Amino acid sequence: MLTGDLKSKIDQIWNAFWSGGIANPIEVIEQITYLLFLRRLDDLHTLEENKATRLKKPMERRIFPEGNDPRGRAYDTLRWSRFKNEAPSEMFVIVGEHVFPFLRTLGSDDSTYAHHMKDARFTIPTPALLAKVVDLLDAVPMDNRDTKGDLYEYMLSKIASAGQNGQFRTPRHIIQLMVEMTAPTPTDTICDPASGTCGFLVAAGEYLREAHPALFHDAKLNQHFNHDMFHGYDFDNTMLRIGSMNMMLHGVDNPAITYRDSLGQEHGLEEDRYSLVLANPPFAGSLDYENVAKDLLQTVKTKKTELLFLALFLRLLKPGGRAAVIVPDGVLFGSSTAHKALRKMLVEDQKLDGIVSLPGGVFKPYAGVSTAILFFTKTNSGGTDNVWFYDMQADGYSLDDKRQPLLPEHLLGLQRPSNVREQLSKEEHAKNNLPDVLARWAQREGTERQRSRTEQSFCVPKADIAANGYDLSINRYKEVVHAQVQHRAPQEILAELAKLEDEIAAGMRALEGMLK
Repeated sequence: MLTGDLKSKIDQIWNAFWSGGIANPIEVIEQITYLLFLRRLDDLHTLEENKATRLKKPMERRIFPEGNDPRGRAYDTLRWSRFKNEAPSEMFVIVGEHVFPFLRTLGSDDSTYAHHMKDARFTIPTPALLAKVVDLLDAVPMDNRDTKGDLYEYMLSKIASAGQNGQFRTPRHIIQLMVEMTAPTPTDTICDPASGTCGFLVAAGEYLREAHPALFHDAKLNQHFNHDMFHGYDFDNTMLRIGSMNMMLHGVDNPAITYRDSLGQEHGLEEDRYSLVLANPPFAGSLDYENVAKDLLQTVKTKKTELLFLALFLRLLKPGGRAAVIVPDGVLFGSSTAHKALRKMLVEDQKLDGIVSLPGGVFKPYAGVSTAILFFTKTNSGGTDNVWFYDMQADGYSLDDKRQPLLPEHLLGLQRPSNVREQLSKEEHAKNNLPDVLARWAQREGTERQRSRTEQSFCVPKADIAANGYDLSINRYKEVVHAQVQHRAPQEILAELAKLEDEIAAGMRALEGMLK
């Protein structure tokens, strides 16, 4: 949990960039990411030094080589702990002309973080701004995994503008809901094919730390967690750097965060590889056929990105693998041949587990599109029996551009402990449905089957969905209760009007009598 003091320090860093001439929040995050990476490199080097001193042996791995760089400056002076004490003008020269060129040579390192630093650009414009930012970052405690992860998340929350190609940041409480509902296990292999800042992968890692702490005492599971479990793709190098840093600061040693055009490249090696897909892909309209991977067109012939991403998820999942993905509402009821074919595929060939309709405005201020979360399991042999629907009306925040919290902080989010439904009053539930979604999802094979279609959640048999042309819109199945209203008889109303007119006429006559 971040304290107000830490948030204030981050705000100061942000304001320093703003007043120093860098107003693009993505660029600010990128420059901070580089500087945090440099600080981490120095910490790793110090650890290796201490280890060598303790064992009285030469250093096994030097981050900063011995000797001088190509421009004749000692590599040792490129360390954070060295250049932070230099005068601003000298620091500016060291960082711009020596540290960043050195950073770009780290691509040969086998870590995903170093790989994404190969085209690092130093864009801080003045020595004064660099010195101020280095001072502020140096004062931020980075020795606690939770704190530094939260710090970076807080910085990411400041990315207030939608990116290109329909990218926008998924609210963290929606991500946490999807992760809790899919309940990752220590043996899962998790993929987000449009990873952005790696919010889904970070949340999955945090869930595993809390729900399965014993995994870190098992060497095999620990190795899997740090090196094989997390896979993210993006075709924006800036996002790859930010996402890698987010994972690093949340304590994952070597996630596979790689450059990939998920819809444009063939997926031979990735096919049937993952046991869990979590995603909120950008829906950027249509692509040309020649730009779409041929293996996706074999699943569904369409140019629509939202349908192509669904085809991609089916390709990536191994049999038995499950997915929780956000889709625009049009996917649920679109009338094109491709829309219908893909929905039929999910219902008849795979196991469609549930659909949570999200309230309009949940992605504001970035986008106002209506959306839903699809939950399905890849079986290749069907298995859909009943589909669980939930009509989420509120997520704890106002649904306008301001997205202000509607409840105190401790009543927002999932309220994870058991019997959560009992913790929120009826009025509080009307403002935050998330705990109820989670509690009812757990009962989807049991008591949820008994609910009527007038309630907030209910189950629909596969036969009903097939009979409705595989329409998956909740409004197709939800029944609206009409309250009966008793109206008075017309004769009674007319008699009352006549009586009122008589009273008015009597009053008029009395007034006329008074004026004579």
